[in-house]
Amino acid sequence: MTTDFFFDRIQEEVTLFEPITLAEMEGVKLMDRMDVKYLIPINFLPDILADAKQYYKLLEIDNQRICPYQTLYYDTEDLRLYHQHQVGKQNRYKVRSRNYVGSNLQFFEVKFKNNHGRTIKKRIKTQGINEPYLHDESSAFLSKISPLEPQYLQGVMWVNYSRLTLVSKQSPERLTIDLELTFKNDSKEVQYAQIAIAEIKQEKVGASPILDILKKYQLKSGSISKYCFGIISLFEGVKQNNFKKHLKRISKTLHQYESFTANAYT
Repeated sequence: MTTDFFFDRIQEEVTLFEPITLAEMEGVKLMDRMDVKYLIPINFLPDILADAKQYYKLLEIDNQRICPYQTLYYDTEDLRLYHQHQVGKQNRYKVRSRNYVGSNLQFFEVKFKNNHGRTIKKRIKTQGINEPYLHDESSAFLSKISPLEPQYLQGVMWVNYSRLTLVSKQSPERLTIDLELTFKNDSKEVQYAQIAIAEIKQEKVGASPILDILKKYQLKSGSISKYCFGIISLFEGVKQNNFKKHLKRISKTLHQYESFTANAYT
């Protein structure tokens, strides 16, 4: 029983959701929001989706419901933005270029996590995302909205995955579920097909059907950011002391998957 088996089951489940278009999602952009993350063993996900479909619609773009994303993250040569996150600095930034492959849209995006725990995302449209350094328009935008110095930033890592985007039928809430997570830089590539990363996005943390569903499967909130997870996966020797509990959670999630598939053959 491989990850492909579960991915096929996931594909079957997503066809059963009521669809929603990008235009219909305009009212739930949630560019200023609260985020809660979960790690999910991939073998749990088909059943979680089956439970969720009565409460959520699923984004569909050109008849595609599992949408590929390509993201290039920027940092300084000494990974200053990563280290600020690792030491728990408040009011911190992530800087990236992202290709929303299904909709053929590219954006330069800046995410700011303030000292109240809110995530504020600002972005501009771009053409292409392959530049190792920021071009003039992105540099000017970054300088305008942050204290970061764009001349010191460079592309350090690609994070690619396939995403499901669920939109609540009842409230301004989105749930993204990222699959086939792959990190790569110029010298290394690491994939985590055994796990999914779910992120609940709300105006303020409150009751939600998906929270009850995840609780049913004994899943607890808490996950390292994809950016920091990728840096740890690709760069040897980076400090990670403050991420130990998150890395233990990742190890536990991988073990849950391995245990399930091992037992399936006994």
